[in-house]
Amino acid sequence: MLGVSGTSLSTDYDLAMLDLDGVVYIGPDAVRGAAEHLDRARESGMRLAFITNNAARPPEAVASHLQELGVTARPEDVVTSAQAAARVLVDRLGPGARVVLLGAAGLEEALGAEGLVATHVEDDDAVALVTGYGPEVRWRHIMRAAVRVRDGLWWVASNTDYTIPTAYGVAPGHGVLVDTLARFAGVSPVVAGKPERPLLDETVRRVGGRRPLMVGDRLDTDIEGARNAGIDSLLVLTGVTGLPELVAARPQERPTYLARDLGGLLRAHEAPRLTDDRWELGGWRARVADGRLEVSGSGEAEAWWAVIACAAWAHVDGGGDVPTTDDLVAP
Repeated sequence: MLGVSGTSLSTDYDLAMLDLDGVVYIGPDAVRGAAEHLDRARESGMRLAFITNNAARPPEAVASHLQELGVTARPEDVVTSAQAAARVLVDRLGPGARVVLLGAAGLEEALGAEGLVATHVEDDDAVALVTGYGPEVRWRHIMRAAVRVRDGLWWVASNTDYTIPTAYGVAPGHGVLVDTLARFAGVSPVVAGKPERPLLDETVRRVGGRRPLMVGDRLDTDIEGARNAGIDSLLVLTGVTGLPELVAARPQERPTYLARDLGGLLRAHEAPRLTDDRWELGGWRARVADGRLEVSGSGEAEAWWAVIACAAWAHVDGGGDVPTTDDLVAP
């Protein structure tokens, strides 16, 4: 159910591909201890890459934000879905191709870096459309792009994130636009960002590493993206995944390892063992009885989460419903 690492993950893996929001920072603030954990992982020889589905900000802006939070990061350590989208485009079309751009500065910069020509939606010589989050994109341009996609223009989307965090709350993300265009045109785009694999492939190409590890807080993008790319993953519990989400994780959303925070990179990982009808690890025991998760024992919090996850997943894989967790309180 979960993986085993005999030594620290920063030793077993040579590249950590780190999601940002919910992993390295939460909103304007760094996750407590994140900078220190990452420094120690780097000192052990692990390469670090900061990857984001955000196609609006160029790598320089992302790296600057990380530096303000005390995290050591250079622009070349940052890989965005805009860069992954540009790679998808240039691999098929070659440098010099004219590409209709609906997005922000980060996407335009990524196209230029690959020798592609960003152009407007009325350009009849354009051979593709690329879309990304862009607050200044006009509706009339969206309408024209939708018609051109319906009529056969090849389309690459930077990501399909349905929501984005803003100062005024969670707001519609680029995925809403993707859904609108796709339903109108009857065409699905090539998607560059997580959970699809181009962003992870582009990260390895740019940063290097022969044994990468995806580190994230979201099951449906970070962890599923790692599964799609055929690599191991570490789920940290500093972001959006809580107990209900974890126990309901589909097989393609289940991580290789679990950790409270990025300190999980610095230690070895054990996996729960099934004894009779209970999953056991570190003094904790968990099982599903009458559709409810039951936990007993004591120990470290991370072992509690691990036995809970394994008990729930095994129950679901055996044909049961997702067990209820109403009475459980994480230590």
